Amino acid sequence: MNKKIIVMTPHPDDETLGCGGTLLKYKEQNHQLYWLIITGMGDNFSNERKQLRQKEIDAVAVHYQFKKVFQLNLPAAELDKIPMADLVDSISEIFSSVQPQIVFTPYPGDIHSDHKTVFDATMSCTKWFRYPSVEKVLVYETLSETDFSIDPDANGFKPNIFVNISGLLDKKIEIMNIYESEISDFPFPRSEKAIRSLAFLRGAASGFEEAEAFMLLKERIE
Repeated sequence: MNKKIIVMTPHPDDETLGCGGTLLKYKEQNHQLYWLIITGMGDNFSNERKQLRQKEIDAVAVHYQFKKVFQLNLPAAELDKIPMADLVDSISEIFSSVQPQIVFTPYPGDIHSDHKTVFDATMSCTKWFRYPSVEKVLVYETLSETDFSIDPDANGFKPNIFVNISGLLDKKIEIMNIYESEISDFPFPRSEKAIRSLAFLRGAASGFEEAEAFMLLKERIE
């Protein structure tokens, strides 16, 4: 049976870094994909730069064949200043509209505060008695955010789900290259070599040529 799948991203490119190969796999299986982008570019960016970013988002959406893209356009790097109730309400409206079965959300231990805030708000929208459609919640890792965490008390990203993305990694990197300002040469963490290296590492941990890794937080099985 086809599923409705939503990927929660604090910023554009998190979807591709965190679960791009998995989204492509779901697309091949004819599941319905939705994309919720929480932040947007503020007043300190030119209209030209904002238009370019929107073109990037539109191009990425075509590659994944998202059924719908939601953009809250909240201020980046300032989500922790927004009342949590307001953010939860915004996400709740979208969940009520989409009725997703599978939810992807960023890891709360990431070094970027936006990622933790999005995680917390998302988890508030996965309570079974308020959002009964949600069957599974998965946390993804984001290069330069998850791996750069320096909290000595954090448990760290410990994946327990691995998705075989063999044959899809080149397409994932092609999509990531749409974000021209976000990717650079190795050893920059958001580089083709780093993306491939992480896929090989997760593959080595799971017996696949290339893989993406996730933490399964909850799953309801009938």
